[in-house]
Amino acid sequence: MTTGSAPAPQLGDRSLFPHLQVPYYANFAAISPPSQPVEQAVAAQVRDVAERGSGSFVTWIGARKALKEQLASLIGAHADDLGLAPNTTMGVAAIAFGIDLHPGDRILCVRGEFPANVVPWQQAARRFGATVDFLPAPEAFATARDWLNECSHLLPAKILAVSAVRFDTGWRAPLAELAELCHRHGTQLAVDAVQAVGVVPLDVTALGVDYLACGSHKWLMAPEGSGLLYVRPGLAEALHKTLAGWLSVADPADFLTRGPGLLRYDKPVRDRADFLEGANLAASSCAGLAASVTILQRIGVSNIYQHVQQWHDALEPYLLRRGFTSLRPREAERRSGILACRPPAGVDVVALQARLAEHGVSCSIPNGNLRFSAHWPSPLAEVAGLTDRLEQALAELPHST
Repeated sequence: MTTGSAPAPQLGDRSLFPHLQVPYYANFAAISPPSQPVEQAVAAQVRDVAERGSGSFVTWIGARKALKEQLASLIGAHADDLGLAPNTTMGVAAIAFGIDLHPGDRILCVRGEFPANVVPWQQAARRFGATVDFLPAPEAFATARDWLNECSHLLPAKILAVSAVRFDTGWRAPLAELAELCHRHGTQLAVDAVQAVGVVPLDVTALGVDYLACGSHKWLMAPEGSGLLYVRPGLAEALHKTLAGWLSVADPADFLTRGPGLLRYDKPVRDRADFLEGANLAASSCAGLAASVTILQRIGVSNIYQHVQQWHDALEPYLLRRGFTSLRPREAERRSGILACRPPAGVDVVALQARLAEHGVSCSIPNGNLRFSAHWPSPLAEVAGLTDRLEQALAELPHST
């Protein structure tokens, strides 16, 4: 919720970002600048610690429950099935080192994934003697159904790890169909959702995914250092709590507040996703995340998604006219918050991005694709100015076409 005299959040309105100096910010898939309410929430948390020191600890430990309830409502889960994670990688690692892996077990990743959803699985495979095999990249197939048919040939496996949205192309995975396919073959499904939560409507209960990890600094529009781990009901008990810490057990801090004789090392680790909350988290980041999720809930993720698609609809025709190859999925249900494209022949994408930055446009070039990613504060009217800057940047390149 906004505080003080801050304006109410509105689609296409940058009023809550008074410190953002980039005229055309189309890089929310990389890092989101914090809104004014997020800045205020972070400052308030730090100020509270500055004023009360250790007296603030109970307050911010207690705030974790409220934050999990917010996040749960955002993804269609129950708060008891969520734990807070410092980032996506740690959430993925908690599952990779938590499932019951044995020599010869197969882990399926997807070729072309962001390394955060590959490296932890490779490390777990090395540790336990499992193997990592790769599914083909979905962009090689005409439809999602064709890709799913190909996936079925490589099942069963112990677990399949996939991104909800591809970081470099914006392709959105058919999670419900993939979950059904995996479960039919006795395979669990783990999802890296950092490029989805906050911009793409998600309901993990309806989708049937088993695990989902997500960091805070992209579409959730919060500072780095917070995020979530979801574990489907009934699965947390079987996980090895490899990454548990002192706050993962029942009544973890009673020996600090209730007198002598309570320091023990035999307390059971909680059989819930919040076992990952094993130590102090970045409380200021969590406070910022709570403020940002409040805004996302107020606007509505479905409304945000539709707004971003309108932004893409305005930009994509220009890109096509200028000879770019759009990587935006043809199937509408596979689209996301990312509009990626390949530059025309002879255009150096690194030089193009640098020129765009000089002209006040922030975007990314993952895997050599030019990636634009708008969010709820992105004005639709800015697309005309952005295309003017693109035109200028192309004209300044030595081999532009």
